[in-house]
Amino acid sequence: MTLVDLGWGDTFAHSFAPYAAQGYRVGRVAVVHRSQYHLYTEQGTLTATLTGKFRHQTQNPSDFPTVGDWVVIYMQADQIQADQALIEAVLPRKSQFSRQAAGPRTAAQIVAANIDTLFLISGLDHDFNLRRIERYLVMAWESGASPVIVLNKADICEDVHQKQMAVEDIAFGVPIITLSALRQTHLEALATYLKPGQTIALLGSSGVGKSTLTNQLMGSNVQTTQTVRTDDSKGRHTTTSRTMLRLPTGALMIDTPGMRELQLWLAEDSVDEIFTDIESLAQACQFRDCQHQSEPGCAIQAAIESGELSEKRLGNYQKLQREQAYVHRRQNQQSQSNTKARWKTITKTIRQYKKDKNV
Repeated sequence: MTLVDLGWGDTFAHSFAPYAAQGYRVGRVAVVHRSQYHLYTEQGTLTATLTGKFRHQTQNPSDFPTVGDWVVIYMQADQIQADQALIEAVLPRKSQFSRQAAGPRTAAQIVAANIDTLFLISGLDHDFNLRRIERYLVMAWESGASPVIVLNKADICEDVHQKQMAVEDIAFGVPIITLSALRQTHLEALATYLKPGQTIALLGSSGVGKSTLTNQLMGSNVQTTQTVRTDDSKGRHTTTSRTMLRLPTGALMIDTPGMRELQLWLAEDSVDEIFTDIESLAQACQFRDCQHQSEPGCAIQAAIESGELSEKRLGNYQKLQREQAYVHRRQNQQSQSNTKARWKTITKTIRQYKKDKNV
């Protein structure tokens, strides 16, 4: 494999130049297993760990390597034969799909990095959900990658055209591909995105068919698949970790575990971008601070009454806006707390210094 085969480009080469001059090598993260990383390199597949310096100097969890990252590596003479390396740094990312990390802490979790195209997979079964598609679209645009909506399970859907039209109404200008991964119908529509060196990530909730699609594109059963529940079409987590695979076409595909709940992370601009219809309507409201509820002259409510706008779409828009406001509040509180803790440390140090010097 060459670096170009792995998605290398001029931007990465420019960032790597100072390291190359010092004799470092470069690799791309294919799998993350706790403290170990499996890398694709020109020398083959390597296992790597972080240097102590990297761990000590890296405070933000989102700065640690993730699947799709390009990392600067060093190999000692006794490590070359063992296919092991040390990760010294992570090169700047050209794109990254982020979400709010689970738990009480306000922090971003990087799901995958350096992606060219995001396949947003949705099943055309009982789990079909326009509101979830809107949420994925917001985060996809925020990532810097290009989204493509893939509507899977067309073979078991009786109203394919109707659902496709409904998605078109909320995904302005985003390509929509309808197929059946299980029956291998219309998979050729994906070919334009699966070119050598291109990186694609599959995103969607459990049971939408990401692993089945991966197996079909790979030409072998590399991912375990399970059937979904018949009553609500919800699936179980068959993919338990993010993995980057090389397709026969030469493209690189990142399969991710199903994410039923995707919490937003700093995506207010993308929220506005996805809901341009609501933003445009709001400009015609009589009052600038209109809450779009019972105010007189509300263009949003008028559009709902006329059928031009769905009340559910407005509700999802407002929900996403509230989530963004919450993230900002949490960030401000955390920043204030960090500042307070830092000044307490400084004050304590000064007092101890004065005490030691008998000032």
